[in-house]
Amino acid sequence: MPIVSDDVPAGDNQDDHGRGAAQPSGPPFHDHGDHGDHGYGDPASSGPAFHDQTPHEHPQEPMSSPSQPAPSPRQQPRQKKSAGRDLGAAIGVGLGLGAVIIASLFIWKPAFVGVIAVAVVVGLWELTSRLQEKKAIKAPLVPLAVGGAAMVVAGYVRGAEGAWVAMALTALAVLVWRMTEPPEGYLKDVTAGVFAAFYVPFLATFVAMLLTADDGPQRVLTFLLLTVVSDTGAYAVGWRFGKHKLAPRISPGKTREGLVGAVTFAMAAGALCMEFLIDDGAWWQGLILGLAVAASATLGDLGESMIKRDLGIKDMGTLLPGHGGIMDRLDSLLPTAPVVWLLMVLFVGSG
Repeated sequence: MPIVSDDVPAGDNQDDHGRGAAQPSGPPFHDHGDHGDHGYGDPASSGPAFHDQTPHEHPQEPMSSPSQPAPSPRQQPRQKKSAGRDLGAAIGVGLGLGAVIIASLFIWKPAFVGVIAVAVVVGLWELTSRLQEKKAIKAPLVPLAVGGAAMVVAGYVRGAEGAWVAMALTALAVLVWRMTEPPEGYLKDVTAGVFAAFYVPFLATFVAMLLTADDGPQRVLTFLLLTVVSDTGAYAVGWRFGKHKLAPRISPGKTREGLVGAVTFAMAAGALCMEFLIDDGAWWQGLILGLAVAASATLGDLGESMIKRDLGIKDMGTLLPGHGGIMDRLDSLLPTAPVVWLLMVLFVGSG
């Protein structure tokens, strides 16, 4: 998770050539500042996350006097670019989480498995809470939380086979648990529950399986570094050069230039990590790994943006100051975990 705020900075209300053209208005809900965007942003596209304007809040500007010509675009004051979040809090929380992750990862492997399980349970709580608040979908949290934590442990102890068995049992528990309530809404509730079980704990299980190798901590560190570098590269390049939208209907803040930055940074970091961190790794394998991570992280980012747009929310939670919720930090990590695990197995084996 990048320690920099991943919100898209506010623009300067001038077009690229300094003509001062007004920016086109967007849909009622914007995620330009969405945590899921991870800074693929076009500076000119940023704006408030929600527009709830009323006439008395924004009175019409008085017309200029004919004797006083309107100031030229070059004379208009430029707004200072802002990250839109509490950058100090974001950096502090990021450093704190990083310290916990690194300490547990290299001191005692089971402690890191516990960190994954806690993140999974909190993420499930955020997701099910938002589903109930916004869509009246009651995905049963208790079997999801217990099954999700068991899924992570099973993946660490028994590998992929254990993860699949725990996933199946968790889905069954969701079906049975929901039977204790009236049948109205049963289908949508259990469907959402099975989706949540796959989306959060099952994908997170691949991080635990990365850890089981002899150089497991290095593999997990590579996975985290590449995802963070991909997000940071997208932020830096998209903030500075972003002009062409990547997926405007899903996430207007993302740009193609930001995606290029994500791919470039991740490939460079991948080559270094595979060469110097991974046993028997090669730099060219890191190039492939970095490209795959940039693609999966971007898709994961877009996927959660799609969910949040459907729910009509900006963040999944408020647990992490400057970042949003746990799910807002896991969006690009979750789909990237199985990709990294598979490529690591193909390149250097599972041991």
